[in-house]
Amino acid sequence: MRGVWIASVANTDWPSRPGLSPEQQRAEYRAVLDQAVANHLNAVFVQVRPTADAFWPSPWEPWSHWLTGQQGRDPGYDPLRFLVDEAHQRGLEFHAWFNPYRVSMSDDPNSLVPAHPARLHPEWTFSYGGKLYYDPGVPQAREFVTTAIMDAVSRYDVDGVHLDDYFYPYPVEGAQLPDERTFASHNRGFHNIDDWRRDNVNQLVAGLHEKVRAARPDAEFGVSPFGIWRNASSDPAGSDTKGAESFSAIFADTRRWVREGWVDYIAPQVYWQFGHPSADYAKVVPWWSRTVEGTDVKLYIGQAAYKVGQPKWEDPAELTRHLGFNAGQPRVEGDVYFSATSLTTVARNAMTRVVHDHYTP
Repeated sequence: MRGVWIASVANTDWPSRPGLSPEQQRAEYRAVLDQAVANHLNAVFVQVRPTADAFWPSPWEPWSHWLTGQQGRDPGYDPLRFLVDEAHQRGLEFHAWFNPYRVSMSDDPNSLVPAHPARLHPEWTFSYGGKLYYDPGVPQAREFVTTAIMDAVSRYDVDGVHLDDYFYPYPVEGAQLPDERTFASHNRGFHNIDDWRRDNVNQLVAGLHEKVRAARPDAEFGVSPFGIWRNASSDPAGSDTKGAESFSAIFADTRRWVREGWVDYIAPQVYWQFGHPSADYAKVVPWWSRTVEGTDVKLYIGQAAYKVGQPKWEDPAELTRHLGFNAGQPRVEGDVYFSATSLTTVARNAMTRVVHDHYTP
């Protein structure tokens, strides 16, 4: 696996801004793919549902405003069809990337189109940290998210179905998740709200895996979680780290997903350098390698290409060292880079050299 994330939220990578003409959008995307081919990559992970919206004519959710500048406005073509076809024409795998629960970068529901499901069903949502989310604890919301995602999976020739690390929102200092009422109504016999939250996320992951396998048996289903499951100080099975834990911060029990076989691959975001005081790359990657050992789950490492050349990475060869280290980890089957813009701006020459040196004879 030699992949790159192409983020659409906030026009991070593609399209470069909302409201471009179809011809401009297509030209930009072709340029991103051509750069991926030049970098000897073989897969793209394209964000097609960034904020409870759609980059295809969905019967369930509105057109994304990241495309046209106005939510619900038809861009005049089928972007997802184009995205998939152009990738396949270049021999690139296409992994459709979905953000499951984020509804809006604003917490004002009136910013959504009147027919948006989140406005029609405010009981499915909560606001937190200035953003609006579907509540993972509401069964109808979970089912709707699955239905919206599966519409694209069933209709387009995708090679993979990909979730990022956003399940419950990352903690905001001084704020509590406003889901006590949901817990009271839908606790399913759980007495601990954190265990219940983890089970809500487990249900989404396991359920999507089952549906993807049934609808498109040749497609891979995977998740790119935060790089730390639990620290060894919290759980003997955890990693020798000191950072935030996906298990308790966003209620993502990522190790269990691997051990249960609920994912075909796991692509943890190991965005730290060698020698990092809280999460040393040399310790985190072997932990993930041990975690997938004895399973059929593939391990890809999420790489922070955006940090190449930044002061955070004092060693300009940091990423090169990551790939060299991975070559000695038999369970690591490739890498995915965040994100496409980082491979076409200041880091372009360095990235081309890094990837070429490791991925070509």
